[in-house]
Amino acid sequence: MAVTEDLSVRLKAYEGRAAVLGGHGKDPVNSPMIRHWCEALGDSNPAYTGPDAIAPPTMLQVWTMGGLSGHETRSAAYDELLALLDDAGYTSVVATDCEQEYLRALRPGDEITFDSVVESVSERKTTRLGTGYFVTTRMDVRAGDEGDELVGTHRFRILKYAPATTPAERAPADAHGERERQHERQPEPRPRAGGERPREQRPRRPRPVVNRDNAGFWEGVARRRLLIQRCADCASLRLPWLPGCNACGSPEWDTVEASGDGTVFSYVVMHHPPFPAFDPPYAVGLIELAEGVRMVSNVIGVPYDKVRIGMSVRLEFARYDEELELPVFRAEETAGTGEAAGTEETAEEAAGTEETAEGVVRG
Repeated sequence: MAVTEDLSVRLKAYEGRAAVLGGHGKDPVNSPMIRHWCEALGDSNPAYTGPDAIAPPTMLQVWTMGGLSGHETRSAAYDELLALLDDAGYTSVVATDCEQEYLRALRPGDEITFDSVVESVSERKTTRLGTGYFVTTRMDVRAGDEGDELVGTHRFRILKYAPATTPAERAPADAHGERERQHERQPEPRPRAGGERPREQRPRRPRPVVNRDNAGFWEGVARRRLLIQRCADCASLRLPWLPGCNACGSPEWDTVEASGDGTVFSYVVMHHPPFPAFDPPYAVGLIELAEGVRMVSNVIGVPYDKVRIGMSVRLEFARYDEELELPVFRAEETAGTGEAAGTEETAEEAAGTEETAEGVVRG
């Protein structure tokens, strides 16, 4: 424990130190890159074309990337931080999330400069991947004639970790007993029909990432309402939630509640890779709601191999533990037969949803 505390102190000393100094974009903001980006994402917003075009705000990081040759401006302090983690056995790395803030639109011809700082290093954390430390950097992106106009910030978080190699190490715990406390918080397994012994308590599902752009959606889910964003200017509906309208660019919006009716627009059956909280194979559907927007969710009520494109589904809310409740869609009838959807036991076969969830509330 003393070794861990000593490492944490040494890691904390890097907070506030530079990660990149004097970075310069390898290319100015340019129309070909904007076009490639929009084509890849299917974004036809007219704001990104023509003589007065701006760059999509979410391209902020694109203009700072070093490509295969990389940048030569990464600081010695950041390399030391990563080496310190490597030497302590935290040799693997995974990017976990990012957060961007946009202060002004970028236009073709803008020259980009940037600096980055180590904003925080977490205490030691244990995840499904293994035990390690989250390292967050904040990049300040600038443009303008003098290269001194702050146009946006980009926070980027990685996990440097030691991979879990045994089931015990993969449990959601730290080295000081958190595993036992989390198991105490888990609800007891429900009895199964026919006196069958319940399975060993399964791991908790991953938590959704909630930020200021989508918090309203998850607040609606907590009230068992599926809320769709509606542009206050052009009335276009959008899901998932976005900070601005992808039809007219307006940042103003309100919400409408989904009726709960939908159809399976497309779907996949997940076999691999396995995730501890899920029992493959299971069906993941792209659901087209009656309002015209689409969302990804589990399809329940029929076996995974009976899900079909065009199948009618109905919104429900499934509770998976004391904290997590998610919107799912129950098949209203099997494709092409008009037969009623499967029994509760059939739903278990579909994706483990009935079995995993504490309860299902129909929308």
